[in-house]
Amino acid sequence: MFISFEGTEGVGKTTLIHKMFDHFQTNGRDVVLTREPGGTPMAEQIRSLLLSVNHEESMSHDTELLLMYAARAQHLKQVILPALAAGKIVLCDRFSDSSFAYQCAGRGLSRDKLKLLNDNFVEKMPDISFWLDAPIELGMTRARERGALDRFEQEKVSFFEKVRSGFAELHRNEPNRMKRLDATQSPEQVFVDALTELKDLS
Repeated sequence: MFISFEGTEGVGKTTLIHKMFDHFQTNGRDVVLTREPGGTPMAEQIRSLLLSVNHEESMSHDTELLLMYAARAQHLKQVILPALAAGKIVLCDRFSDSSFAYQCAGRGLSRDKLKLLNDNFVEKMPDISFWLDAPIELGMTRARERGALDRFEQEKVSFFEKVRSGFAELHRNEPNRMKRLDATQSPEQVFVDALTELKDLS
C-alpha cells in the first residue's frame, strides 16, 4: 500500500506519519518511511535547492516544478516502486498532490504542464492520501515555532490560502483517495481518524 500525507505548512504531517509508521511496525508490517522532495541522496540534494533561501537569483516557477519532478522521478525509481514491488507499505510525506496544490493552485502554473509530467513520470499514485487541513494562520504559527523558515514557508498567507484551496479541489474531485483530516484536533485524534479511513479502505 502506498500512502501519502499532504497539507500546508505546520499542519502535523510529520507527527501523523511517524505515528502511522510506529503503528505498522508494531503490527509486524514491513513499512518504508520517506518524503518529498527527497527520499534518496540525489533527490535530497534537489530538496536543498528547492528549500534554500540563499540563492543569488530568484527561482522561476517552471524551474521549481521541474526540480520537483526530477526529484520525484529519482525517488520513484530508487525507493517507492521497489518497495511496493517487494510488498512493503510506503508512507510518503508529500507526493504529486502537493505539486498540484503548490505549483498549480499556489503559483498559477498551467495544469497541462502538470498533467504532462504526471503522465510521463509518475507511474504510481498513492492508494490513499491524507490531507491534513487547518486554518493557514494556525499552521504558520506552528511552523514559526519550529525555527527558521525555508523558501516555501516564507511565502505570504495569500499564497497558502491558494494552496489550501488546491487541496480542497483534489478532495472534491477524488474523495475516495484524498481523505480530509481535521488537523485542528489533537495529534492523537487525527491519528485515530486516519486509522478509521484505512479500515474503511480495506
